[in-house]
Amino acid sequence: MEIGNYSVGLDIGTTKIVAIIGKQNEYGKIEVLGIGKSKSLGVHRGVVNNITQTIKSIQQAVEEAEMNSGLKIGSVVVGIAGQHIRSLHHSDYITRADSEEVINEDDLDKLCNQVYKLVMLPGEEIIHVLPQEYKVDGQAEIKEPIGMYGGRLEANFHVVVGQVSSIKNVGRCIKSAGLDLGNITLEPLASSEAVLSKEEKEAGVALIDIGGGTTDLAIFKDGIIRHTAVIPFGGGIITEDIKEGCSIIEKQAELLKIKFGSAWPGENKDNEIVSIPGLRGREPKEITLKNLSKIIHARVVEIIEQVYVEIKNYGHEEQKKKLIAGIVLTGGGSQLKHLKQLVEYITGMDTRIGFPNEHLAGDSDSEIASPLYATAVGLLMNAVQNGVKEKMQETETPLAAQKNVAAAKENARESANEEGELVMAGEPAEQEKQLRPKRERKSVFDKWSEKLKDFLDNAE
Repeated sequence: MEIGNYSVGLDIGTTKIVAIIGKQNEYGKIEVLGIGKSKSLGVHRGVVNNITQTIKSIQQAVEEAEMNSGLKIGSVVVGIAGQHIRSLHHSDYITRADSEEVINEDDLDKLCNQVYKLVMLPGEEIIHVLPQEYKVDGQAEIKEPIGMYGGRLEANFHVVVGQVSSIKNVGRCIKSAGLDLGNITLEPLASSEAVLSKEEKEAGVALIDIGGGTTDLAIFKDGIIRHTAVIPFGGGIITEDIKEGCSIIEKQAELLKIKFGSAWPGENKDNEIVSIPGLRGREPKEITLKNLSKIIHARVVEIIEQVYVEIKNYGHEEQKKKLIAGIVLTGGGSQLKHLKQLVEYITGMDTRIGFPNEHLAGDSDSEIASPLYATAVGLLMNAVQNGVKEKMQETETPLAAQKNVAAAKENARESANEEGELVMAGEPAEQEKQLRPKRERKSVFDKWSEKLKDFLDNAE
């Protein structure tokens, strides 16, 4: 992610591919240094279905970003979505050997790794294992069990699963485009980083990211992700409906949707008509805006109802699980006129449009603050955070490491006293060097992405 202190996020979408270069300024905000976008050819509903075309599109976006910023892109953080993504809930536990010792990170890792061994359907792989809350010896609703005493450690997990082949294809495209894969993250998680506030995640919120090929949902409550889903419809299918319903070409249908489209048919009067030039000398076509919005309305209602079913599946109607902050809409599809009102009407939940400008530096281009770039900005934030983590790892010795060094020195002294000779070889400074672990705790997902990178490197 980092070459000369800047990071790169790459959003491989169904309609567009965006490469965005940025760094963190002194106020902790993201400063965008360059952006490049290209038409996405070879991606259908979030899944790569033409490797060659996708590689070309990635290279185009990357070259444009490099030209705009004057910087060279090496490593990127990539988002993954698509209709193959599904999620499930799972509970698991471990019995600790010594309940007289406090619970530490290794116990949590052991519990998470146990979940990774779950048997999935053929061709599927676990992408994220996200702990919800823990139980220690039957005591429930524990958010952070480290430092507690207990023999039995239990947890509820939100497990995100995807197709191995789809993930491998994304990795292959990145490598073939001459880039390094820094990290892979789920796109709804990236979008939520960019557009949701801490308070909203705490109160309970559903993020709906309407892209070109898919609509992604992420539900947060008490600051923890509770539910994710990918619905295989997006803005592209609305364009397809307009094309079929009005018998026009796709380019015209897309323009009609953006310029005159509305999700609420009652807004247009019967006499409002738009004229579209005919093909090759044919007569121009006249389309009433009322008919256009009826076509859009029918499909948008279908998408929202599917999303609302997922929100109900999470349990929004239970008092304890109520999403107080309502719904946040983002992605290119959220720019459709009167969509906010329609969502409020169908779900009865407060709704707002999510812009990724909260985390951007004040002088950022206004175009980047559009919901269209929410996922790309979220991926850039992920890349920047990883870069900062790496730096901290290089410069700081974690407290635990210092304790390990002290403990090892103490052991050395004890064994020297018992046996009359020092067991540890080398100077104290050298011993310290050998003993000081460089590890800052990696998230389970960081470990997964490392495994995946090795896997992709070997899949030549």
